[in-house]
Amino acid sequence: MSEWLAERVGGWLSARSTRRDVLVRTTVAGAALATYRMRYVLKPGTAMELIASNPAPGRECPPGSLCKSDGYVEFCCTVNSGINACPPGTIAGGWWKADGSKYCDGPRYYIDCSGVCNQCRTGCETGFCPDCDSGPGCDCANGSCFNRRTGCRTFRYGRCNQHVACVGRLMCRVVSCTPAWMLDPTCTTSATTDNRTADHHSDCLDSLVVPTVGIARTPTGQGYWLVQDSGNVAPYGDARFFGSMGDHSLNEPIVGMAPTPSGQGYWLAAADGGIFNFGDAKLLGSTGSIKLNRAIVGIAATLSGNGYWLVASDGGIFAYGDAPFLGSTGGIELNQSIVGMARTPSGNGYWLVASDGGIFAYGDARFYGSTGSIVLNKPIVGLAPTPLGNGYWLVAADGGLFNFGDAPFLGSAGARNEPVAGMAASPTGHGYWLAGSVGKIFPFGDAVSFGARA
Repeated sequence: MSEWLAERVGGWLSARSTRRDVLVRTTVAGAALATYRMRYVLKPGTAMELIASNPAPGRECPPGSLCKSDGYVEFCCTVNSGINACPPGTIAGGWWKADGSKYCDGPRYYIDCSGVCNQCRTGCETGFCPDCDSGPGCDCANGSCFNRRTGCRTFRYGRCNQHVACVGRLMCRVVSCTPAWMLDPTCTTSATTDNRTADHHSDCLDSLVVPTVGIARTPTGQGYWLVQDSGNVAPYGDARFFGSMGDHSLNEPIVGMAPTPSGQGYWLAAADGGIFNFGDAKLLGSTGSIKLNRAIVGIAATLSGNGYWLVASDGGIFAYGDAPFLGSTGGIELNQSIVGMARTPSGNGYWLVASDGGIFAYGDARFYGSTGSIVLNKPIVGLAPTPLGNGYWLVAADGGLFNFGDAPFLGSAGARNEPVAGMAASPTGHGYWLAGSVGKIFPFGDAVSFGARA
């Protein structure tokens, strides 16, 4: 089914429905687009199921309260201990954006988090299964009439976790000025806009930390840099500060960082491929003025420091300076989007990693295994090779760690209940750091913590 057809189906349904809901026009259309299966439009009545008129039995809320009168879902930070991420037991079921929000300089992005269905007795042909999902029952969030509802709705419009055929009821909503596909790499860059939610807010959103998007270690392994999507750079240990984009207005958020071999400089890469160089890092080119098919998601420097590669979420490779083009997945239909890349120690190859843990090896990079055939709890967000290039680690957003080749398993952050944004390996290959999205550092093996934002 084409996107055009999916949108037309959604428009046809909304014109014939009196139900009021967020993104009525794309409730079914986006879901159809998500998997290109007609089953998501077979039962639109179920897909746009009405919200219960009251919260849990025995609890009545006064007229005008959010729980009574607001038909939207509560923000995740309200129900997830202040963390603005999909809580355990849920996955991203779809996203949209709103323009003109007073809380963002550009678009504001929203991700709906739906319950996970491990089994489904009935209803999965519609794309969600309300009788077997995880999470609480329909009620005011945290039992308060001052909050919006949670767990009341079966609603899916796709664009995230398209490979998951069946999800449960909607638990909560993530909101950020950061694009949805950067918050969750299973989300596509295909956009739907609904401005009615532009200024929805919650107290727990006021103190949110700007997301950390990556970590890069110094050549000695005695320090590292943390970079945020705003372009702020924080050095620790023997890492030096050479500048940042934190005080500048960016067209697109920063998605990655690559240090020079000397450790006396670094590059920052934005989602549009804009490159910002500091210290002894040289500007050798960018895609900032090119219309990209998909957003840039990572950067890797060459062994000499006189070049770098940029990788897009479709696996397209852009090589600058002395970086050779060795292959890409730009012309391949991927199961899931590319989320990062890493150079081989020789500089004559690189690996690309997808959010499902699929590995694509080019040049002298060898394939040692992947999680492409494993059902993951959370998507893969980072890759780090061993010093000899005879293995690598993959890290998932929940801190789960997967090791291949000569990469030893030294521990994971799977039980820390904090989203992980990336990883870096120690020079010995006997340790690694995991960087939490709110700035925490989790060291393992001979990796030592030199400090953190949180």
